[in-house]
Amino acid sequence: MNEIRDFIDKISKMNNTDWAFFSSKLKKVKYSKNTKILELGKIERHLYFITKGIIRLYIPKEDADITFGFLFENEFVTGYDSLLTETPSAYEIETLTETEMWQINNMDLQEVYAHTSVGNIIGRKMAENMYLIKSKRELSLLSKTAEERYLDLFNERPNLLQHIPLKYIASYIGVTPQALSRIRKRIT
Repeated sequence: MNEIRDFIDKISKMNNTDWAFFSSKLKKVKYSKNTKILELGKIERHLYFITKGIIRLYIPKEDADITFGFLFENEFVTGYDSLLTETPSAYEIETLTETEMWQINNMDLQEVYAHTSVGNIIGRKMAENMYLIKSKRELSLLSKTAEERYLDLFNERPNLLQHIPLKYIASYIGVTPQALSRIRKRIT
């Protein structure tokens, strides 16, 4: 549980009373590789903090899934739009590796926001961070070539390329696995 406190304290220091209240709401969960933690059409009820593992966010399609996000240790994951609106999710979230996380349900999260001195600040900063990541991805898809997106990914998150199947990386940068193979050959 120390890793989540360290993460939160980097955003905004949480006093011991608030930490005790927040941490009392957390539950440790473990998932096997390739487990869906949010299914298409289901309503997201939890926010998770990853302590071990890799998570993929994607839109399932008959011919090929569309991957739009990866998350790693010391990051939060949730179907945020579904969590906020309490509406069915338009995508799925799955584990790519054996994964361990701390989870908090939405009702308890709202209590943390209401009853702690920094809960709202942390929530706002996390939402701002998610927005910046999403905005950067959209701009990249609209303004860069697939090769540039691959190189950006390689430079920003080299761990991604070591642990994630190439078909998911290809989908993430918006190309077929064959096109990604050609890009990789050109680069090397």
